[in-house]
Amino acid sequence: MSGSADESRPDVDALRAAADTMRAVRERCVWSQRITHRDLVPYLIEESHEVIDAVESGTRDDLREELGDLLWQVLFHAAIAAQDPDDPFDIDDVAATLTEKMVRRHPHVFGDEVATTPEEVLIHWNAAKAAEKRTRRSVLDGVPRGMPALALAQKLVGRAAGAGVTVPQSPVAATPASEAEVGDALLALVATARAEGWDAERALRERLRLLEDEVRGAEAD
Repeated sequence: MSGSADESRPDVDALRAAADTMRAVRERCVWSQRITHRDLVPYLIEESHEVIDAVESGTRDDLREELGDLLWQVLFHAAIAAQDPDDPFDIDDVAATLTEKMVRRHPHVFGDEVATTPEEVLIHWNAAKAAEKRTRRSVLDGVPRGMPALALAQKLVGRAAGAGVTVPQSPVAATPASEAEVGDALLALVATARAEGWDAERALRERLRLLEDEVRGAEAD
């Protein structure tokens, strides 16, 4: 299959059709009617990992299909949210909020600012993000703790640096020289943990809790 689904049906808004399909499923499928945001979390995680697999080792068809499955999760959450009796919102509200935020964070595209390098783009992005998050009191606020430990570690190390807390790196002699060597080193550490009967995931999460304490202590000083 090549091209987009809209080429043979230019009169069809594919995204709107997908949203309408989801709404019909939510209204008419007895299984879908009972699903909550919390119920969907495992599916969201699974579909996200399937997209990653498609990016890393799949075909173009795999990627297109998995992106669609991930989009279905977004549409599903929006359909559930639209039925909330106290604070409803739908997929159009989600899209509008996203568009407003992305326009705000790209003043070099939609405004008068100038960015000629990726580094300058990040300056604008971080400035806009900081202005949006003025109510946050810590650099750790907003970091999702449900992330896998390794991804969480990379995020927290970066946030810690913003608070002036530096995490020691490996000794120079053992410092990996490439991303592949980082993978080798991590795999070796996991193998060591397994041989010793240690839980590598738990070990990293417990160390990250100590790092969070260090960061909050530095912010309080």
